[in-house]
Amino acid sequence: MAKLIVHQDKIVNIRELLDICPFDAMEEQEGEVIINSACKMCKLCIRKGPDGAIELVVETVPEVDKSRWQGIAVYVDHTEGEIHPVTYELLGKARELADRIGQPVYALFMGEQISEKARELLHYHVDEAYIYDDPALKRFRLEAYTAVFADFIDAVKPSSILVGATTVGRQLAPRVAARFRTGLTADCTVLEMQDNSDLVQIRPAFGGNIMAQILTPNNRPQLATVRYKVMNAPKRQEQEAGKIVERTIAPEKLRCRVEVIGVLPKEKEKTIDGADVLVVAGRGVKKQEDLALLQQLADLLGGELACTRPLCEAGWMDPKRQVGLSGRTVRPKLVITCGVSGAIQFVAGMNNAEQIVAINNDPKASIFKVAHYGLVGDIYEIVPKLILKIKAGKEPVHELQKV
Repeated sequence: MAKLIVHQDKIVNIRELLDICPFDAMEEQEGEVIINSACKMCKLCIRKGPDGAIELVVETVPEVDKSRWQGIAVYVDHTEGEIHPVTYELLGKARELADRIGQPVYALFMGEQISEKARELLHYHVDEAYIYDDPALKRFRLEAYTAVFADFIDAVKPSSILVGATTVGRQLAPRVAARFRTGLTADCTVLEMQDNSDLVQIRPAFGGNIMAQILTPNNRPQLATVRYKVMNAPKRQEQEAGKIVERTIAPEKLRCRVEVIGVLPKEKEKTIDGADVLVVAGRGVKKQEDLALLQQLADLLGGELACTRPLCEAGWMDPKRQVGLSGRTVRPKLVITCGVSGAIQFVAGMNNAEQIVAINNDPKASIFKVAHYGLVGDIYEIVPKLILKIKAGKEPVHELQKV
């Protein structure tokens, strides 16, 4: 990390030095030159200022001993012992990353009466499953769960940790990262491993205009959260492999300032996450009333109607039905996009669908780059004919063109 040092004794004329900076990043305070937060590190003050008045100092960052940190760990997200499917997806990815560098895969499971249920993890290529079974861990409490997480990291020293981007994971991962003064990348869409065990954490940035590759090479452990249905879940193995490691933690470390009195179960509702078929409405829909046409198509296919971000922002549909990184990540068997341009934030939320059919009147729309089949045309002409043919039990009148 670089910074500028001002040598006040070598400044002859303060005003001349201040006028050099085009960003007004230097100011005079009590007869001395101070560099403020507007500095862009252009180094113009060094080149054009008095000799030796401004000095660039590059601070060296202490390197971590990576040999002391081994393995890829996965936090086991669960509800009363019932393991969330995102855990299995992360275990599959962890195995892939670990094999790349020849390191083990760990699972961290904390809760009450979970020892028997933890054996299910051994069917998913886990080398060691660390179990913290304690009545104090029955309900999620941030302070207690963070203490257990810290105990696990101190004992095992995993190089990387993957956490599902669930309600619990999104609270727990930042707290753990802050405690160990390490980095955390949220909602990763791609994870890669370098030979030196640096985890490349890839996710859309700047409104989805770029794919950022984020590394924390001087810190361990490395933490990343991943949404459900972004990674591929491995096939369950018939035989168990690996072992269960039971650990305990001092009771005083599980004390919390928040007490969970009870939990009210949420009423089950239909969501786009579990739908096998999705019809997605995009900017090509001219008015809210026209959504009824796409809803009819979704109903005929036994699916759900979803949308892109602009329609949610317009108040046309519930945010729970938004597909994309700022909405829901889905993996249905079939997605039919109607008037969707294909912004990267949207694509990242649905590009793992088995079949993607795109309908758009712009042949150069980005959505056609990820679609398996494309229909170039007006959704107001194609969708009604598609509905009629489905009702008649015949093939759609428009021939699907392989993209």
